[in-house]
Amino acid sequence: MIGEYLRVTDAELARAIKEPEWALDLIDEVVDAQEEAAPPPGRARHLTTYQAWHLIAFLLHRADFPVDVVYGERDLTEEDWGYGPAKYLDAAQVATAAAALAPLTYDALVEGLDPAELTAAEIYPMTWDDPDPFAWGRTWFEPLPPFFAAAAAAGDSMLVWLA
Repeated sequence: MIGEYLRVTDAELARAIKEPEWALDLIDEVVDAQEEAAPPPGRARHLTTYQAWHLIAFLLHRADFPVDVVYGERDLTEEDWGYGPAKYLDAAQVATAAAALAPLTYDALVEGLDPAELTAAEIYPMTWDDPDPFAWGRTWFEPLPPFFAAAAAAGDSMLVWLA
């Protein structure tokens, strides 16, 4: 399971809600274009948190994060996009998430966390007994703040799904 995000304009979101199949085509176009260009998170339209989505969800929930950036807030479709239906965050929710992510650091999120808590909660990848158990998640969390900041600055919404 891989956490996925796509920045969309208001017009694109409106069309995606009416035509989820169109949104899947848009995702394919954006992903293909980004594979060649490899833009940094602040300029990207698509972002993945790879398999760290579960850890990120746990950490943000633990921090009482105001927006569900991992699973989304509103249903886009009831169709299965891999591991359940896609959801979305509207532009206001993206802005709230961006503002809340801006001061967060990965170190602050894992501060005081006992790896045994992750094992007990069955948080993937279940390798929390490694010498540096949190290093893996940092790579996938750190692009989120600039990605959301850029989306908020543009007034974009966000499609969110697990593939």
